[in-house]
Amino acid sequence: MLSYDSAIPNGQDKAASVPLPPAGARSMSSSASAAAPVNGQARGQRQHHLWLVTGPAGCGKTTVAEHLANALDIPYIEGDLYHPQANIDKMSAGIPLTDSDRWDWLTELRKQSNSRINNGADGVVVACSALKLKYRDVIRVAAYYDRTILIHFIFLHASQELLLQRVAERKGHYMGANMVKSQFDILERPREDEIDVITIDASQGAEEVKDDALAKVNAVLAADP
Repeated sequence: MLSYDSAIPNGQDKAASVPLPPAGARSMSSSASAAAPVNGQARGQRQHHLWLVTGPAGCGKTTVAEHLANALDIPYIEGDLYHPQANIDKMSAGIPLTDSDRWDWLTELRKQSNSRINNGADGVVVACSALKLKYRDVIRVAAYYDRTILIHFIFLHASQELLLQRVAERKGHYMGANMVKSQFDILERPREDEIDVITIDASQGAEEVKDDALAKVNAVLAADP
């Protein structure tokens, strides 16, 4: 099983296959992540935005991510669809996932995002919980493979009580209400030095949350050179 800190030889696409800088440096803005050319890529090339809509179960990741993808006319990746069956079985049984359960899943989401950009997409929107700093750092590695990729996290924040209520009302989803508490137990809210993170109040109504997220995304796009 992949360890976050393990070295993977021969350039394999694993979470630790590219050395990460110290936490303060790697939690950088999207613009800073494109500062240096890699593999012959120079500054001034067309940039591609990778938007990750994050937060615990019930916060509205899918709703917001689909809205952004439609508004921006870029591909959407539903992270839940890429969990291996073993992860789905654990969550369906109310068993929280461990770090080791998540590494290959996060790496696959990163790979899928890069693939869509390599195939011509201007950007990608991904719905992914990314509850811990080190999970977000796994995704940040995408910018080390391709310096034209600018990474942004959209953290949907709401109280545990509200999300418990929302998840309890959902039908046909393997994530039960009891999993919300386990996600809050491990949740690491974005730090001040994670300046590639946009925080959205997800306790609002769905339309307000979608409008707020799109407005902040458009502001980021307008500020890019």
